[in-house]
Amino acid sequence: MVNYRGADDTIACVRGLTQVDWPAGDLEVIVVENHSGDDSAERIRAACPDVTLVEAGSNTGFAGGCNLGVTHATGEYVAFLNNDARPDAQWVAAAVEVLDADPSVGSVASKVLDWDGERIDYVDGSLTWFGMGYKREVEDVDDGSHDVAKDVLFGTGAALFVRTQLFREIGGFDERFFMFYEDVDLGWRMNLLGHRVRFVPGSVAYHRHHATMNKFGSYRESYLLERNALMTLYKNLDDASLARALPAAMALSVRRSIARTDTDATVLDLQRSPGGEQEETLTLPKMALTGPFAIDYFVDNLPGLAETRTDLQTKRRRTDHELFPLFRRALEPAYPHPAYVRGHDALVSAFGIAQHFVSRLRVLVVTGEPLTERIAGPAIRAWEIASALSGDHEVRLVSSRGVEVTDPRFSVEHVRPKELRAVTDWADVIVFQGFLLDGARWLHHTKQIVVADVYDPMHLEQLEQARDLGPEGRRAQVAAVTHVLNQQLRRADFLLCASEKQRDFWLGQLAGVGRVNPAVYDEDESLDNLIAVVPFGIPDEPPVQRRHAIKGTVPGIGPDDKVIVWGGGIYNWFDPLTLLRAVARLSVDHPEVRLFFLGTKHPNPGVPEMRIAYETRELADELGLTDKVVFFNEGWVPYAERADYLLDADVGVSTHFHHVETAYSFRTRILDYLWAGLPVVATDGDAFGELVRERGLGVAVSPEDVDGLTQALESMLFDAEASAAARAAIARVAPEFAWSRTLAPLVEFCRSPRRAADLAQDLGELEIDSTPPPPPWKGVRGDLKLLKEYLSEGGPAEVVRRASGRVQRLVTRP
Repeated sequence: MVNYRGADDTIACVRGLTQVDWPAGDLEVIVVENHSGDDSAERIRAACPDVTLVEAGSNTGFAGGCNLGVTHATGEYVAFLNNDARPDAQWVAAAVEVLDADPSVGSVASKVLDWDGERIDYVDGSLTWFGMGYKREVEDVDDGSHDVAKDVLFGTGAALFVRTQLFREIGGFDERFFMFYEDVDLGWRMNLLGHRVRFVPGSVAYHRHHATMNKFGSYRESYLLERNALMTLYKNLDDASLARALPAAMALSVRRSIARTDTDATVLDLQRSPGGEQEETLTLPKMALTGPFAIDYFVDNLPGLAETRTDLQTKRRRTDHELFPLFRRALEPAYPHPAYVRGHDALVSAFGIAQHFVSRLRVLVVTGEPLTERIAGPAIRAWEIASALSGDHEVRLVSSRGVEVTDPRFSVEHVRPKELRAVTDWADVIVFQGFLLDGARWLHHTKQIVVADVYDPMHLEQLEQARDLGPEGRRAQVAAVTHVLNQQLRRADFLLCASEKQRDFWLGQLAGVGRVNPAVYDEDESLDNLIAVVPFGIPDEPPVQRRHAIKGTVPGIGPDDKVIVWGGGIYNWFDPLTLLRAVARLSVDHPEVRLFFLGTKHPNPGVPEMRIAYETRELADELGLTDKVVFFNEGWVPYAERADYLLDADVGVSTHFHHVETAYSFRTRILDYLWAGLPVVATDGDAFGELVRERGLGVAVSPEDVDGLTQALESMLFDAEASAAARAAIARVAPEFAWSRTLAPLVEFCRSPRRAADLAQDLGELEIDSTPPPPPWKGVRGDLKLLKEYLSEGGPAEVVRRASGRVQRLVTRP
């Protein structure tokens, strides 16, 4: 802490530090006595003998005093605390917990309240386009609404933690500032160099403001604010932003000084003033000169500032457009004076400020699935991603397969191949799943931030799905999809997967394409900076049944029957055959048992009916179950109506074979069961099988075990105690999968998106493998012209859709 003629406050603050919940031996207290010119040093030394007291020898300001103190610090982290503040008991512990846990966080900004803990002093840092930092929420009542950790542009120097080595590496506070905005400048510098500043609401300090500057005159404070704002802009904005902002900011500084003092700016204007005055002097308030004098100081220091700027911009890790969301409201005029606001608005218009300083990012969410009333897992996930991001950003959700629905929160669009370039050029951040990079190859060389959603390991699915294509078609299809996925892994700044097990799998593949490298590792040894676990989710709101969709509605299913629901399509990697045999056995002793398949025709025409679906119908007919015990919904349940079906069921089931796709899958249908509170019977061996078994959500059985599956279904349907226990466990577990929680890593990333550590700013410098994927169907059909057309329209999935008719005759029936 820095003391300047405030010994009483400093002594009280030091004593307050003895009350924090932190080992005294791990806390080093340093006080810099900034040449107060009184007996401060003696008084502090006498009252606080255990403190390291450093006498500055001159008044070096807040910035110089803090820097001097850090030269004496030996700790891993350094904290700055105003001497007229007192720390909460958890002030240190809450901050250090975050710094220890996340190496990407370079600084922790504490929550600062007034002395009584009732009103806000700091919960976020905002910045105008002309360089003035401010606290939008100051003086608001602390109602708890800001108690959410988040990334910010800067913390307040009143209570701030920084990694000591990082503080020294980046030069600490800029001593040219003397006081005011040195904390803004420090936080901005850390952010653009790739180090996050994290607001941690559990780290609390209480601040008692003294009108320190009043004795020197408010015009001096204004002068410091004006000049430091210009220096902050000049150092930290990139070239394109600075070219727009600096001339306008300098003009606005003069306008602000004149407007705030109601100075007549026409006195020298021959056209607007009568003239004739012979006086060589003009009397002005000092406040009217703060802007011009600030510009003069800025010009005088420009050589040194230019050197600093060059070094800083050379090391830049994040672009201005990545950081603008942290400005919060960059177009805030800051002063309400009408003449000033008119000048502000004129400059914003003339220099294109509003178009450039965009605080709301443009986020494009892309899916290859149709967006209709009947949507499957990938489209649901894309929709929920768009919903979660729309609160903070301007979002466009686009599909290459058609759109029939809308949402007032974001744009929903059908985009054809020829329109794709304009759509991707619009975006700052692109979140996609599927084959976007295959159809938009220019994205390999653009500077937009790309988030690849690889929650669906498609190449593993193709090992089963492509069986129906014949040996050559299957081999080519798996190779094509693997190639597309490798391209995504090479290009993505950030990746999403569905489980920890999947994350391990994708890390292996990322290592194989060279993305697990020193640059990524040195930034974050956990590699959370590269790939995050973002499971599929369920709505935060509980399901509501508006009608009975199965019981008493489907012919052959009565209102009192026991219904087992299969919640999705029938694909080659699933095992409905064992399920049919188990249900056949169960129905002998329990004739009221019914099995209902929710969907047989996938809403995406690019997903053909697979061989296992045909075999399922054949076996149901052979066992005499069809339309008596087993029922097939010939289509797909509308997304908005699925609760009507799920809440008519008694048990949800998911059975699959034992193979590699199973090991790394994430069965989205089981989440619907959790949402509806249905006991689950599932095959063990995947992430959800383990969850069902370990958390008691139902029963997990071995693959292809007819006896075990029969017993599990009987237990969940007819053992009231076992069923109730499963439902109680589901009630505890389901909230963990609410979309608001599962999507949190993506929401957080998009609040402050950043280039991957190993991707150069100019992606054109990267060696991207731009060769086209190996052609599916080469051995089945040699029409390469059609193949190229199909690939350009929708990737390998489009090839499968177009050729599905040809495939049918290749499928051998049992």
